[in-house]
Amino acid sequence: MNRLEAAARIIRQDGLVVYPTDTIYGLGADAFSDEAIRKVFDAKRRPFSQPISVAVNDIEMVFGIGYVDETALEFIGRFLPGPVTVVIPARNSVPESLTGGMGMIGIRIPNHPVALELIALVDTPITATSANIHGARDPVTPDECHVPHDILLDAGRLPGTPSTVVDLASRRILRRGAMEAEVAAFLRELGGE
Repeated sequence: MNRLEAAARIIRQDGLVVYPTDTIYGLGADAFSDEAIRKVFDAKRRPFSQPISVAVNDIEMVFGIGYVDETALEFIGRFLPGPVTVVIPARNSVPESLTGGMGMIGIRIPNHPVALELIALVDTPITATSANIHGARDPVTPDECHVPHDILLDAGRLPGTPSTVVDLASRRILRRGAMEAEVAAFLRELGGE
């Protein structure tokens, strides 16, 4: 069994995996396991009131966890896979702990082969939060990942700019990051930002 298969097995057993994305290192866990989600919050020392985004590997997985309207479909087609997190209404199947009780879910399709293969092996969305203690610097190298985890998938130094987070309902950028100018231009086309 290679490290990627081992990481997938750990996620299926409610463990924590540090994995590379096209931006920074993420902390991955089964996004549909209450126990795994609790471990993510504990590992990061993150307040439970703050939502956690998820990573998926294709549009079908997006449809499985969120309500995708025409605008979201156009946005996803233009920006994902890529360093952008899109916030859309969550389906009832999504654990409330991921949405912070707001009924919305942040979704990424990271443009990194390791992340995409890991998600495909697990065959379920995984958490897509940074592999750091809440409020600490985003980790761009393995030695900067100071959260408890069961396995780390090392891909060397990553670009380091976090994903831009976009709420399509309000047509606002919630967090500025990679591809910010392109995302802002899209929102202006919709009459937002």
